[in-house]
Amino acid sequence: MIFVKVKDGVVIESIVASQEFIDSYVDNTPGTWLETRKDGSIRKNFAGIGYTYDHINDAFIAPKPYDSWILNNTTFRWEPPVDYPNDGNHYVWHESTQSWGGYNEE
Repeated sequence: MIFVKVKDGVVIESIVASQEFIDSYVDNTPGTWLETRKDGSIRKNFAGIGYTYDHINDAFIAPKPYDSWILNNTTFRWEPPVDYPNDGNHYVWHESTQSWGGYNEE
């Protein structure tokens, strides 16, 4: 099992441990240990260092990748203002034009 330590709403540490270890672990530093799962089956998303924890929605949220992206309040994932093209090609987000394009564009 993977547990992360949340302090002031931010994930600051991650460990692999059993629930029994967490239940008996004496941790004298501030924060709360919460389980996270790679498949996102609990707390909406797999947490990493620097993620925030929304305790009201019991959700881990990745850092915002771009200023223009919007948080989906169902999945708690950041989404671009323009959908990714569905044509089988690979694109990168260009924040300056708020569009998908090639790797060498911008």
